[in-house]
Amino acid sequence: MYKPATKEAWKGRIDKHDGALGLRWHQAMQLLDLSKGIAPVAQGEVAFAFIGFCCDIGVRRNQGRVGAATGPEALRGAMASFAHHLPNHVALYDAGDVLCTHGSLEEAQDQLGNKVALLLQHGYRPMVLGGGHEIAYGHFLGLEEATEKQQLGILNFDAHFDLRSYEQQASSGTPFLQIADRLQEQHREFTYKVLGLQEYGNTRALFKVAEQLGVSYTFAEDVQLHKLALLQKELKDFLNSVEQVYITVDLDAFSAAYAPGVSAVNAAGLQPDVVLELLKIVVRSGKLLSIDIAELNPSLDIDNQTAKLGAAILYHVVREWHKI
Repeated sequence: MYKPATKEAWKGRIDKHDGALGLRWHQAMQLLDLSKGIAPVAQGEVAFAFIGFCCDIGVRRNQGRVGAATGPEALRGAMASFAHHLPNHVALYDAGDVLCTHGSLEEAQDQLGNKVALLLQHGYRPMVLGGGHEIAYGHFLGLEEATEKQQLGILNFDAHFDLRSYEQQASSGTPFLQIADRLQEQHREFTYKVLGLQEYGNTRALFKVAEQLGVSYTFAEDVQLHKLALLQKELKDFLNSVEQVYITVDLDAFSAAYAPGVSAVNAAGLQPDVVLELLKIVVRSGKLLSIDIAELNPSLDIDNQTAKLGAAILYHVVREWHKI
């Protein structure tokens, strides 16, 4: 099910006395209804489109803590009062939400894929708000047409491979195996890199699957600022091997000190500073196609801390990406 965007989510501080210089994101946000025809992005305009995936059925199936379905609302709330520093040719759009109704995860993923594809076809830059990490498979379905003739690289900031078997049912732990199998059916290469992996969060069976699929990964203990030069080199090597990149940020990659509100809390995860530095490299490469934020669970958050982290990541990506 699809729900068009409304202004209800975009409320915040208004500094009337500052005029245009006091503008905030909630005041600049425009609405898109993807159930109707949408106009292509105007020539010379850069348009970012936020679309929510209100679903955590995959988390439930993966025996995780549910609550991520309200993640998109929390992310919008955290972004609403951001100070607006974007030039006039950059536009922000809310493209509404895909809802997972009657427990039909697969239908919701197909719906998300259709909406992401529509945005790309009309020149928008999708920024998908989750939702459990089952968001990744639906998001990928929307990238297929745009990447049909180009090599797509998937960069996942995550404590987990999410390469579990989906023989019985798909879940938040299966999306990248689903993607790998779909690409294999199309005789396309699966190029997948995980940053922030936790050994204790992945069984030997998952490491075996990763090895068989040629997955590259870096443990969380090595994703540190004092190792930034090496991380940058490895990331540039990855970028050189692909033509386009899809970024997915699972907030459980971060330490619980920064991200307590996630489906699977991480005691010894990443720090935001190093992730932001690595994201800059991807954006500045000119190869970024789209990004999503996954596993925000507002019901477990503390003072909206995790929502604010996810929102800040999107802010920094927009700030860099609009220049490309």
